[in-house]
Amino acid sequence: MMQARRIARELALLGMSQLPDRPEKLQQQDLDTLLQAAVQTLTLEARDTLESAAAELQRSDERLVASDIQATDVQGARTMVQDAIALTQTAINRLGMALELPEFIQLTNRKAVRNFALELLTNVAQQIDTIDEQLDQVMIAWQVKRLARIDRDILRLAIVDIQYLGTPDRVAINEAVELSKRYSGDEGHRFINGVLRRVVNANARSSRMAAADTSPSA
Repeated sequence: MMQARRIARELALLGMSQLPDRPEKLQQQDLDTLLQAAVQTLTLEARDTLESAAAELQRSDERLVASDIQATDVQGARTMVQDAIALTQTAINRLGMALELPEFIQLTNRKAVRNFALELLTNVAQQIDTIDEQLDQVMIAWQVKRLARIDRDILRLAIVDIQYLGTPDRVAINEAVELSKRYSGDEGHRFINGVLRRVVNANARSSRMAAADTSPSA
């Protein structure tokens, strides 16, 4: 079951931008459609990343041609080439993930994957305003709508996992952190971890206050 839910979270995350955001439309999606949306996201990201890598290589070439081959220019061009290599590796990783997903799904419970992915997506669609308000309250000098799309979607799915689907806090946070390590920036997983722990702590404080308000007076 854990493996099915892990794959479902990944499908939900990757497919979110490609699938309808109306709950009634989401419930009509089959697993193949979810998979297709996820693969499309990965391939589009790979294409965009390769285009960025090509642009970096072009800039490094132009810098060397226009310069007098000074040490600073050579070092700058070398840095651009290294950046292009890193971007290319990211694109290769994305394509590898796109190839792996169908195989992973074949090795697990397809019905469980579909049902849990749709539960996540449907709850995000239904509760998005409440979720975003809650995230805004715990983020210091930041807003959820200003986040990178992938970080925003990971946080939204994790809140649904914890508050609407009953996943234990620790499990939901760990799963969100693992997703961010695969798909977010270098520091994304630390940011995700910090925000979600603040959400959990805020929920715990609210629960304690509610319990105190409803307890009989001494």
